Amino acid sequence: MASTRQQIDLQLLRERVLRVAREILQELGNEHALRSLCCESHLERDLGLGSLERVELLVRLGAAFHLTLADAAIAQANTIEDIVGAIGKSLRAELASDPAAPPAARDVTGQLADAAQLTRGAEPSSLSEGVPWAETLLDVIYHRARTDAERPHLFLYEGDTPLDPVSFGDLYSNSLRVAQGLRERGIVAGDTVSLMLPTGLEFFFCFTGVLLAGAVPVPIYPPFRVDRIEEYAARQSAILHNAGAKLLITFDRAEKVARLLAPQVRSLSAVVNASDLVATRGETPAAKTLLSGPVTRKGSDLALLQYTSGSTGDPKGVMLTHANLLANIRAIGQAVGVRNDDVGTTWLPLYHDMGLIGAWLVPLYFGLPLAVMSPMDFLSRPERWLRMIHRHRGSLAAAPNFAYELCARKVADEELESLDLSCWRAALNGAEPVQHETVERFITRFARCGFRREAMLPVYGLAETALALAIPPIDRGPRVDTIAREEFRQHGRALPFSARNGDHADASAIRFVSVGRPLAAHDVRIVTADGLDAGERCEGDLWFRGPSATSGYYNNPSATEKLFPAGPPQGGSCAWINSGDRAYFAEGDLFITGRVKDIIIKAGHNIYPHEVELAASRVDGIRKGCVVAFGADGSNSGTERLILAAEVRDPSALRDATRRADLTGAVSAEVASAIGVPPDAMVLLPPGSIPKTSSGKLRRAETRRLYLENRIGTLPAASWIQISRLAAASMLHRAGRAFQALAHVVYGSYAVVVLAILILPAWVLVKFVGNRETVASVTSKTLRLCFALIGVRLRVEGLQNLDKRRPSVIVANHSSYADVLALMAGLGVHYRFVAKIEVMRMPVVGTFMRKLDHLAFDRSDPRSRRGIAAEIEARLRAGESIFVFPEGTFTAQAGVRPFQLGAFKAAVQTGCDVVPVAVSGMRKFLRDGMWLPRRAPVTIQVLPALQPAPDSSAGSAKSGWQEMVRLRDTARDEISRASGEPLL
Repeated sequence: MASTRQQIDLQLLRERVLRVAREILQELGNEHALRSLCCESHLERDLGLGSLERVELLVRLGAAFHLTLADAAIAQANTIEDIVGAIGKSLRAELASDPAAPPAARDVTGQLADAAQLTRGAEPSSLSEGVPWAETLLDVIYHRARTDAERPHLFLYEGDTPLDPVSFGDLYSNSLRVAQGLRERGIVAGDTVSLMLPTGLEFFFCFTGVLLAGAVPVPIYPPFRVDRIEEYAARQSAILHNAGAKLLITFDRAEKVARLLAPQVRSLSAVVNASDLVATRGETPAAKTLLSGPVTRKGSDLALLQYTSGSTGDPKGVMLTHANLLANIRAIGQAVGVRNDDVGTTWLPLYHDMGLIGAWLVPLYFGLPLAVMSPMDFLSRPERWLRMIHRHRGSLAAAPNFAYELCARKVADEELESLDLSCWRAALNGAEPVQHETVERFITRFARCGFRREAMLPVYGLAETALALAIPPIDRGPRVDTIAREEFRQHGRALPFSARNGDHADASAIRFVSVGRPLAAHDVRIVTADGLDAGERCEGDLWFRGPSATSGYYNNPSATEKLFPAGPPQGGSCAWINSGDRAYFAEGDLFITGRVKDIIIKAGHNIYPHEVELAASRVDGIRKGCVVAFGADGSNSGTERLILAAEVRDPSALRDATRRADLTGAVSAEVASAIGVPPDAMVLLPPGSIPKTSSGKLRRAETRRLYLENRIGTLPAASWIQISRLAAASMLHRAGRAFQALAHVVYGSYAVVVLAILILPAWVLVKFVGNRETVASVTSKTLRLCFALIGVRLRVEGLQNLDKRRPSVIVANHSSYADVLALMAGLGVHYRFVAKIEVMRMPVVGTFMRKLDHLAFDRSDPRSRRGIAAEIEARLRAGESIFVFPEGTFTAQAGVRPFQLGAFKAAVQTGCDVVPVAVSGMRKFLRDGMWLPRRAPVTIQVLPALQPAPDSSAGSAKSGWQEMVRLRDTARDEISRASGEPLL
């Protein structure tokens, strides 16, 4: 019985220790540590608790448990569980010494019960809720790996052959290897990494691996057509350049093309095969860092660069944060009512937002199984998708309108005999205009297979809001609005159509399909040209806002400015975004009428391209989905001309004048019947001539440009010619980069030689000089001369904020090995640096450090840490200033790392000012991992001093602690702002 009670007490003990640790982390503002806090958390690596924070933890735990804990109990502890063990040992010793159970021990046991109950009650319990506490996608990935490691997640198919299921644990372990491989190749948090991968296991592993490495994935579509390779290369290299991609991950068949692209993108350091990343092995330092816990990322951090399809212009990189993505995923889940037993199925390409976010990240967030096949397997045999839904009892599946059309027309009758689609409860139809004819055809055709009308969900979304913006109520079925054509074309009013005087609906009416209602927490407005609300059943521009909305386009301020018609976001609030679409509201439902840039204005009437294209596609001999309508200037008529470009099914029809004339006449008649006017001009083209985006959308603007340049339908150069041109361009870029690399080596070598020539004589001089002021003067002047000779402009601002007559704690950001050199050159050396003991042991450098009486300590020795803290306070009280890098270390990644509290404790204890110093340019001059410096301007800004609150050193321990945290946070914020580097 005693053993059982002891075990129960130990569990309650864990709850109280975690509660005290949570209080400290909340005061420190460490949100990441709060999310990952558990008994296995490493005190320093996971929770950021340095020696000073541990002392505070020791004091509070002693008060909570009425115990006096030895310093060694905390100093030697590595994890929360180690602390639990030390306190448990002390409590058991107390209980053993007093069989009557001392009041302190009984009190602890009683108090812990309530805390334990509260903690357990806070854990999420329903899988359909997803991961409601998650702030980032990383939280979701780690949660699934911890709680659902054995559950199958991915069921992939190659043709009709199923592959072995992939569990959540398999996804995590393979992705971790990818992250390790990325770290070993120099990828750090915040870097952009592009994925040129088809749908398959490697995409899942690499995308998640990029996130685990703290980097930002940039999916781009892989090359599919050799005859369009130059166009592909130009488009993708532009994306890679804009994204500043540091690494390009590709696969075997595309690796040669990727290597031809690489020299044209300055930021790219390497092209790597996905299989090599997945095969990464070994317990390297990178792996140990990753295994220790989630990379520190916040909800406001960039999670994904999603390049727009470019259907109306050049692709732009939509910036989506972790918070944007999770908000959209949660809103989608709420709209479709995600259930525990839901199963997803998809063939959508993962480089496209509907495939990536809708088809995969939604099931990942909610912990659902997902059956996956490649787009090519679907296109070659559409019934495979339906068969996969039948086999896995799929309930959630999304696709563009053309996919439903393909299934309705191409799936053979015999395939329907044994097909059961009654499980399909949410068939989302989006990513392109939804055609009412397609919706009705699909519902009618597959009703015999159990498909319910209520399952069809026409939806609306765009990259600028992650994915979805509007979804119809579940189980309602599609709603089609039939409106009067002329009233709509002339006045933009969507009045319901009523047949009279022999009017026929096909000629006198337009049909639009409802895309539902805005997602929860998202707002949609339909506005007039002057920005006023258009009103019920009045067409206007669609504006939206909400937690999913992007903050703009990556490295594209001009496009970002156009995105916000009423101005950019202010103070964290959501700003209205212009979608570029036209729409109207009717009885609460949203109806999309077309793209603003695509609307053709002929004789004062609006003509909607998709309506013309749909009519032309009805003609036998014209390829469905391969018709483009656009407007062109009609200088003679004073209005736009309606131009139609259409691909024919049979290329031989283009060589037969009679067949060509018949097709032209039939298309013209069909269009005139549908919209009331025939096209002004028509171009019939062979298959494959119409430009399309990577997601299959028509590129109307590009088609118009080719038409006006008289280049539409012209065949591209032979594949070997295109590849030869690419290879030649690649060689030129390689030569240019080689020259730049050589210039870097020459300059860097020169800088090192100059430093050596100047430092060695100075070293000989200071070695035999005993006066610190003389040593400081020689050191500072030598370094200033060195920076001048190597052409580095060293600018110092705010020197008036540094009062050399008063002792102060000077703190600066740490970005390079050479920070100390720049600071001693720019500020002089009237202060004492605090450095690690290894610096004192370096040849030459150690001599300067000792002669200048700088301070050093052994970071691995707790006694040395306590000793240096006492030494710092003693020096400050003696009137000396102390210079500290509170980050403790630096990395290649731009940004200000969390500050340790030691320097700020010294300031509070002695009442000395804290002087923040922001250093910018040194990371570019000599980044971590570089051996030779690069030429770069360097700025040192001395910021106004921060004064500890009066009497904080003599006040309560709690007030002193709070003042340390205030000084630390204020100094870090000021340094981040002045240096231009973000808080990490």
